[in-house]
Amino acid sequence: MDITTSIDVVASEPAAPALVARVANLTKSYGSHGARIDALRDVTVGIRRGEFTAVMGPSGSGKSTLMHIMAGLDSPTEGRVWLGDTEIGGLGDEQLTLLRRRRVGFVFQSFNLVPTLDVEGNLLLPFELDGRTPSPREREWIDELETVLGLDPRLSHRPHELSGGQQQRVAIARALVTRPELVFADEPTGNLDSRTGREVLQVLQSATRGYGQSIAMVTHDPIAASYADRVIFLADGRVVEDRPRMEASEIAAFMLAMEQAA
Repeated sequence: MDITTSIDVVASEPAAPALVARVANLTKSYGSHGARIDALRDVTVGIRRGEFTAVMGPSGSGKSTLMHIMAGLDSPTEGRVWLGDTEIGGLGDEQLTLLRRRRVGFVFQSFNLVPTLDVEGNLLLPFELDGRTPSPREREWIDELETVLGLDPRLSHRPHELSGGQQQRVAIARALVTRPELVFADEPTGNLDSRTGREVLQVLQSATRGYGQSIAMVTHDPIAASYADRVIFLADGRVVEDRPRMEASEIAAFMLAMEQAA
């Protein structure tokens, strides 16, 4: 199955997208007094709805911290955080858990599939955790994802019976089954070979173009970032550049210049 052509691309040009998530004057610090470390420093940035955004930067630049705070997995030291129109900074643990379960999807480098469940069981897990079964319309969407991602022949297989690429496709499908407002992908190709990594990136890219899915991907890989519609560069806890789609060679050159200037 040709993943890149399996999802119909929306032909019309969309209007300027709204922000699906944003932070304002965000600072995240660890330690205190002389031992204080600022992972993020006065960051103001938004993730646009229906776009594939890559967040790049050298190790320690704050990119993973930014993702965790936007996803409600961590809290800021200062500043404000919104998911859609909901300001999440003041939410309690139970409210945050519910928000993440219903409005956010996650794709991790390590796949994070449940080893005792087969593919179908892993895909239905978000509904199980929410204490419900998929509606008929949601069931149609799950069936479509299974077909588009080539998972139909593997639905009864457990994760250890799948290749790395197949496991990551299951993880992507699981992140999309509830149609979340935003999917966070943390180094999603880090454990994959180059060819499989490209296939996974094409799936993520097609999800935005075909279904209008909003995706924010943290990566250090210029090739991975080149699949995104937009690239945000962080260094020393600050946003230093925000650019539209770039070629891998341009991204690599920019990253090298950042490291040399550090």
